[in-house]
Amino acid sequence: METLTSFVSNPKELTPLIELFIILTFLMFLPTVIFMMTSFVRIIITFSFIKSALGAQQSIPNQILVGLAMALTIFIMAPTINQINDNAIQPYINEKIKFEEAIKEAEKPVKEFLLKQTREQDIKLFVENSNIDKKELTKENLPLYVLAPAFAISELKTAFQIGFLIYLPFLLIDLVVSSTLMSMGMFMLPPVMISLPFKLLLFIMVDGWNLLIKSLILSFT
Repeated sequence: METLTSFVSNPKELTPLIELFIILTFLMFLPTVIFMMTSFVRIIITFSFIKSALGAQQSIPNQILVGLAMALTIFIMAPTINQINDNAIQPYINEKIKFEEAIKEAEKPVKEFLLKQTREQDIKLFVENSNIDKKELTKENLPLYVLAPAFAISELKTAFQIGFLIYLPFLLIDLVVSSTLMSMGMFMLPPVMISLPFKLLLFIMVDGWNLLIKSLILSFT
């Protein structure tokens, strides 16, 4: 993003063709931006853990989980998106600010969101292994190419922590069912076939989807 800003800061005003080219180029990388700089990573990994813990890989289509993850991502990122629209997109459309100013204004809410969710040790890892000047480096002028990967690995750790907590109650059910079947001498009966209904019953009784979605939303606030 900083490279783009420096590229467009030289001319006084970009021609419409160049602006269109930059916008189309950005749209090519939009899926990567969505995956790496939003709440999507934590949500989709958590959903994959719950699907695996339930043992319902064939019962829950991946398209449903991806769609739900996208809907939750839009919900969680709505304040950030609104700030970008109010401070960058609308002023640029109304010709109140130039393109390079719009880019800088769009970066601010994105950086604010990423910093809130990123661990300091992850930021330190990428700062120490980059060539940027560290003397005058602050959180406000931290480049996105450093902040984005730090945010990604922080999200991976958080998602795995949530996944561990999700697995515990269902693992207990698997152990109980497996021990019961072995004590009854039913070695040929797959424990998964018996434990799945009990897992689903537990998930329904605790209103699992409501509890899981609520926990994910609160983890970002």
